[in-house]
Amino acid sequence: MRHYEIILMIHPDQSEQVPAMLERYKGMITAGGGKIHRVEDWGRRQMVYMVNKLAKSHYLCINIEADQAVMSELEHAFKFNDAVLRHLTVLKKKAETGPSSMMKTVEREETRKTQQAEYQA
Repeated sequence: MRHYEIILMIHPDQSEQVPAMLERYKGMITAGGGKIHRVEDWGRRQMVYMVNKLAKSHYLCINIEADQAVMSELEHAFKFNDAVLRHLTVLKKKAETGPSSMMKTVEREETRKTQQAEYQA
């Protein structure tokens, strides 16, 4: 089995349905004998350029270990889900389990926001 990193850009109006979508994709991976190494929800973020007249998107990062049949099934599911604006699958040499640099940035932003809220209160 190979290691993959999948980045999903989801329509911002569908943000509340992200956990259900994530569970469905996790189920597809584990049912096919794959393993999930890391799941990161980066939240809504500003995009560099407009996609389908949208300026923001909800981002997910998933690191998995799966075979080609599971990957084909996932790619098919991404293509026919209207909420998924874009998806990117990258082949990795090994499993990555630590937080990504993007997740570290998200955590720093959340810490800064909570500190500002405490300071203003």
